[in-house]
Amino acid sequence: MDFPANDYEQEAHGLAGRMPALLVDASRIANTLAHGIHGRKRQGPGETFWQFRPYESSDSASNIDWRRSATTDRLFIREREWEASHTLWLWPDLSPSMSFVSHQSQSRKSERALVLTLAIAEVLVRAGERIGLPDLMMPSHQHTAPQLLARNIAAHTDHPAFMDFPLSRQMKRYSECILFSDFLMPVEEVTTLIRTLSGRGIKGHLVQILDPAEETLPYQGRVRFESMDKKLFVLAGRAQEMRAQYQKRLLAHRETIAQTAQRHQFSFMVHHTDRPASQALLALYARLGPQLPGSGSGAGISKKEKARP
Repeated sequence: MDFPANDYEQEAHGLAGRMPALLVDASRIANTLAHGIHGRKRQGPGETFWQFRPYESSDSASNIDWRRSATTDRLFIREREWEASHTLWLWPDLSPSMSFVSHQSQSRKSERALVLTLAIAEVLVRAGERIGLPDLMMPSHQHTAPQLLARNIAAHTDHPAFMDFPLSRQMKRYSECILFSDFLMPVEEVTTLIRTLSGRGIKGHLVQILDPAEETLPYQGRVRFESMDKKLFVLAGRAQEMRAQYQKRLLAHRETIAQTAQRHQFSFMVHHTDRPASQALLALYARLGPQLPGSGSGAGISKKEKARP
């Protein structure tokens, strides 16, 4: 994506300068989310009780729950949830299209992407997970990881890693990625990304961030629409006459992404910048919390976050 150097450098430096405030905002939002241990409802090491099951000859006698077994004439094993931390790669899209903001919102898409990235980072680290930033930060579960993530982003806001979809080889099989973007590039680029990551055994969660004006096209009369690099433009004599066709194409674009995501066991949701960031965080965490690594439950568009007509 091309973008005038001076304009982009100014926007990148502006994001870096606002990072402390965004980090504070993210921490406040994360604190509103009630969460516990990131249990996986799968047998394995951990401290949270999951279920009792009958003893089998292959089980160790040390795993027998004698209190439960004493109530019947059978032996029972006490199983625990699998709470071993795994890796989640976080990626906020900071490409030029994410700097858009209309009169209907007070937040740029890039700022909302950063706030959600930092907020989910804090939530995940508190839950014992490891978070990383493709090509810029190796996974860590330390309590300072969200701050380290913020510093890495602030120092590299103009890094190519934030311009194109993350396909880093650091992202290993069985890890997960959470991508925050408007996904308004050609749909083939998004579907190729989903197929590529899925083919490598990586689970994904896509959060489409849009300004409300990008949904409704609330303009009237003669309007000049420009691309963010100012190289392309459309002059509409009566902008309102474009609305129905525009919304139809936007919906088709989104449905293609959502269907591809669902086929590959990715989750997909939509968030608008005029809505509270906490709403998106809660919806996203609901997709992460109850799922097994590699499961596809929750794919599709959240009803609460679904685009308004």
